[in-house]
Amino acid sequence: MSNEVITRVDADGNATVMLNRPDVHNAFDPAMTRLLTASLEKLDADPKVRAVVLLGAGKSFCAGADIGHMKASAKFSREKNYQAAKESARMFHTLYSLSKPTIACIHGAVRGGGIGLVAACDIAIAARTATFRLSEVKIGVIPSMISPYVIAAIGERQARRYFITGEEFDAAEAWRIGLVHDIVEHEELTGAAGGLLTQLYSSGPKAMAAAKQLIGLSAHANIDQKILDETARRIADIRATPEGQEGLSAFLEKRKPNWVEAPVKRAAKKKPSKST
Repeated sequence: MSNEVITRVDADGNATVMLNRPDVHNAFDPAMTRLLTASLEKLDADPKVRAVVLLGAGKSFCAGADIGHMKASAKFSREKNYQAAKESARMFHTLYSLSKPTIACIHGAVRGGGIGLVAACDIAIAARTATFRLSEVKIGVIPSMISPYVIAAIGERQARRYFITGEEFDAAEAWRIGLVHDIVEHEELTGAAGGLLTQLYSSGPKAMAAAKQLIGLSAHANIDQKILDETARRIADIRATPEGQEGLSAFLEKRKPNWVEAPVKRAAKKKPSKST
């Protein structure tokens, strides 16, 4: 099996997905695109997985599309280009729509489609030295498949600038425009991700999945009777689930819900990690 994407799941249910083409700054070619999609789909279907952390091997998070493949694609027919683009679109959407929480740990260079991966994750943490560029226009193309996720993250006004200038910006600007949530020193990335995982693991797994779906429903909905009825239905549905009942009971009884284990108990159960 190709090792262009390395996936590991530890005993706590934390999955790490590492882009592993460091010699090309983790740029993705068709093989890597398919492998990342398959890896994410497998993690989404695994009930033991509680959260997914995405990171890149080597000096960079992800340089976007592989230059060699882009050079070859210039000679593709329109239909072949369309089919290749659909595979990339599926990869981004699989990450974006994952039912498990996702965290991007970002360092080094982030270019083109790499920014799409960042925007498709629920939470993004960047090293202070990370740099970003929506560079597609510099080679005469457009950030097409990533545009829904990037615009959702940074807004139309900022996209108007960075989509058409293709200029580089730093982590501070990425934070200012909403692309990343936090900036830390490079050596603090792992600890920052660990802190976020602690927060995620104290939340109801099914509630988090439902909350992610709620964002897509409500973000651009008209505030009318239809959305009022739908949001009321959704809260009623989830309150009636075993998880909803357990969460409310735990709150009233001033105890931790059953999806939160004490660290000592979790450590006692810990088993060797598995990798794929």
